[in-house]
Amino acid sequence: MPPPVRHHRAKRRQPDRPARPSGPPTELVITEVGGEGDGVAAGPAFVPFTLPGERVLAVGAGERRELVEVLAPSAERIEPICPHFGTCGGCALQHWDHAPYLAWKVARLAGTLARQQIETEILPAFAAGPGTRRRVALHARRGSREAAKLGYKARKSWDLVDIEVCPISDPAIQAALPALKRLAAPLFEHPKSAPTLHVTLTPSGLDIDISGVERKSGGLSADASMQLAERAAEADFARVTIDGEMAYLARLPQVRLGQAVVSLPPGAFLQATPGAEAAMSAFIAEQAAGATRIADLYCGVGTFTFRLAEIAQVHAADFAPDAIRALIGALAAAPGLHGITAEARDLVRRPVLAEELRKTDLAVFDPPRAGAAEQAAELARSSLARILAVSCNPATFARDARTLIDAGFTLERALPVDQFLWSPHIELVGVFSR
Repeated sequence: MPPPVRHHRAKRRQPDRPARPSGPPTELVITEVGGEGDGVAAGPAFVPFTLPGERVLAVGAGERRELVEVLAPSAERIEPICPHFGTCGGCALQHWDHAPYLAWKVARLAGTLARQQIETEILPAFAAGPGTRRRVALHARRGSREAAKLGYKARKSWDLVDIEVCPISDPAIQAALPALKRLAAPLFEHPKSAPTLHVTLTPSGLDIDISGVERKSGGLSADASMQLAERAAEADFARVTIDGEMAYLARLPQVRLGQAVVSLPPGAFLQATPGAEAAMSAFIAEQAAGATRIADLYCGVGTFTFRLAEIAQVHAADFAPDAIRALIGALAAAPGLHGITAEARDLVRRPVLAEELRKTDLAVFDPPRAGAAEQAAELARSSLARILAVSCNPATFARDARTLIDAGFTLERALPVDQFLWSPHIELVGVFSR
């Protein structure tokens, strides 16, 4: 569903911004929105918080400008729903109506593929709505003894925006912000500590893995560790870890993936929104119908593995041993599967070879942002007839897609996935065959 918005066509509250560059303002006409979400005028000049067709006043010199005033607003301009928009560096596009915003993302995806001379059918996009993010990374800075400052980095700055609300996040995460600020307060014994709370909402409760606590001094003192555990208990958090080491445990964070219930290792990767995970999983299962043996590469804790195993036997591989252990640990209580084997394997240094895929007729791969150049080269050498590629980075997807296409594959279709709402990021699932 498109996010609810309140339309505003004339005067509007201007977001708080970093100090403007000096100099007289210049009148500009915005012709398009660039890759990072800024409006683009002739020159080029990039002006944040502007939209195509708008006439604006901006200050600064060179390519980077700051908005002073929107003189002639676009009919697509809406009122942002977050009071931190404009200061917080998290969202760039809350001021754009949903339909043209999503169309811009899909057009960017098509343009990225075109730069590699790739054309394909682009399906209607899945779009996450507000209040659906189950996974966020919140930076903490020293506040009072009772509550740290907590939020996101400011736009174009290392400063912190101490947030009170976050409309992209699940309401349960938003409701926990005061408790998370209390949790972070004991983490500043060492002056070099700059903690980040990696918060994941699970059916078991909030799972928090903390990074950035200075360890050269021996880590947290016994007193600070006790305060951390007490505040976690007060808030009824499921688990708190520091760089993966247990600091507090009330119950194991678990998620259901297909027929399996998986106990998550600290800091485990999950898709950012449950809706996007469900949409991608359903699409992958539909495209995998009829397969007899499947390779699931960069499988993580089994986001797609368990659903694929309802179709055929699956061999799963990932570079994270703790993710593989979690996947294997869930097998015994997962009914109705065709069988899963799994291995911890560095797919960059030791990709699954074409020769190992001789009895496999479908491969799925879901690499990090850097893509899967080494693994794609082996898939290209293989005798596979079908490949499903999941990507959070269209640029590296296009590079890997070109490797497959040059080996005889065709990119039949792509499903765009927008689960990082109001950011420039777009993800996708691509279907290859030969």
